[in-house]
Order: sequence, then structure tokens, then C-alpha cells
Amino acid sequence: MTIQLKHAIYPCTWFDGNAKQAADLYSSVFADTEITSESPMVVTLRAGKEKFMFLNGGPMFTPNPSISFFVICQTETEADSIWAGLGEGGNVLMPLDTYPWSKKYGWLKDRFGVSWQIMLGDLSQVGQKYSPSLMFTQANAGKAEEAIDYYTSVFSPSNIGGISRYAEGEGDVAGYIKHAQFSLGDTVMMAMDSSGPHQFTFNEGVSLVVECESQQEIDYYWERLTDGGVESQCGWLKDRFGVSWQIIPAVLPELMKNPEKAGKVMQVVMQTKKFDIAALEEAAG
Repeated sequence: MTIQLKHAIYPCTWFDGNAKQAADLYSSVFADTEITSESPMVVTLRAGKEKFMFLNGGPMFTPNPSISFFVICQTETEADSIWAGLGEGGNVLMPLDTYPWSKKYGWLKDRFGVSWQIMLGDLSQVGQKYSPSLMFTQANAGKAEEAIDYYTSVFSPSNIGGISRYAEGEGDVAGYIKHAQFSLGDTVMMAMDSSGPHQFTFNEGVSLVVECESQQEIDYYWERLTDGGVESQCGWLKDRFGVSWQIIPAVLPELMKNPEKAGKVMQVVMQTKKFDIAALEEAAG
């Protein structure tokens, strides 16, 4: 049985008290961007049609390049501007330059530790300006295709847009995925393998959020994504590849609006692994 995905999947990035500063930076760098909500714990931002969540979670986790954000730029001027804005105080992982796959491409980590791939390309071929990109490293190297097949079996509708593989002598294991594009519902995602000596792999620094309208949806995604994975707290889990997901009720922000009831709702949240909508609604009165 599969369930139709009703909301776009969006990323949540973990910060140590500076989520608002990060949101302000991205609002200044990217066009058509708006901070849509703000609290001491969570800031949400919409860039074009894509949603980003920034969580002030403390020093426990930090983002790393295993999940980066791929940005399609339609002019060299735009690519140069975004690169300059994100690069100030950051670190270059691959210089902004000409490569076989793009006239202009670069990979950097900004001052907050968030990784971005900037590429001059045709937006119509991707359909999404900002896309989460998963890099399978360490014990996961070579598992990108398995992961894509897995995710597209869990989420419906889904589609594999294209897969490019390394050939002999191209710098990695022949047959490993050089670049892949796939979609889960309305969300375009990308993936690649890398057998290099990376000191990072997937962690809670960037998670993927699935908003659910019903308990049936929560139960379904929780069961499917914890198969071979690990349950965590407050609706968080890790799948079999170590990618972190948040399976949350779409009604949760509404239940938290009443300041007199929010504390009781938060108590339920903090005691929860998989969310129970009925328990949250009871706490909200």
C-alpha cells in the first residue's frame, strides 16, 4: 500500500542559536525570498516556491556536505552574485569554474556550515530552483541507486528523472552514480555517490520534513522509513541510510498557537517518538 504525498517535502537545517541570522543572509542573497514565520526555536523561509525550516537546536549537530542544496541559476550574473553572497566567511569545496557538466559550477560551505552547489543551468529541466542533494559517502558509498529506488517506493507520486554514472577512469568507481535527479511528490531531489576519504556522512544537521494530514499518513511514513532505520524523539527518525526525517502532523503549528495550551502540547511532543494526533489535540483542548 502506498499513500499519496499531500505536502511538499522540505529541509530542516540545524543551527546553534543563529537560525535568524542565517535566514537573513539567505533572504539577502536569493531573490523572491520571504521569512514566513519566526520564533526563538524555529524560523521558516520561502524562496520562490520552496520552503526551508531553520531550527535552533543547540550545539549537538551541525550541517555537513552529505546534504547540500543545489541551486540552478539562469544567468552567469546570478551565479556570481549568489556565490559571492554565500561565500563571504565560508569555505570553497569546488571553485566556481567551468566543468564538463556546466559552463559555471561551484560548491561551497557558507559561514553557518550549510553547503550549496551553484550551477548555471536550464531551470525547466529541473523544475525546481533549490533542491536537496544527497551524497552517499563512507559505508553508504555506492548505495545512491538503492536509496533512490527505496524512496520512490515509499512516496507516491514519484519519478526518477535521470541517472548519470561514472565510467572507467572518471575519478570514482565505475558504475557509481555521478549525478541523479528524482522527485518525491512535488519535491525534486538529487543524489550522488562518492568513495573519497570524506570525514562526514548523514546526520541530523539537515533533515527532511514530511507534513501529514492524518494519523494514517504518519503511521505509514513512520513504518516505511524506520524499516532498517532507527526511531528518535519528537517525530524524528533515521532511515536505513542514516538520513534524518521528521514525520509531523500538518496541524501542529495551529495547535501551538494558543499560548495557554502550547505548553501542554509541547509536553506531549517531548514525550513522543511517533506523533499521535489525537493526543496532541487532547492536550490542546
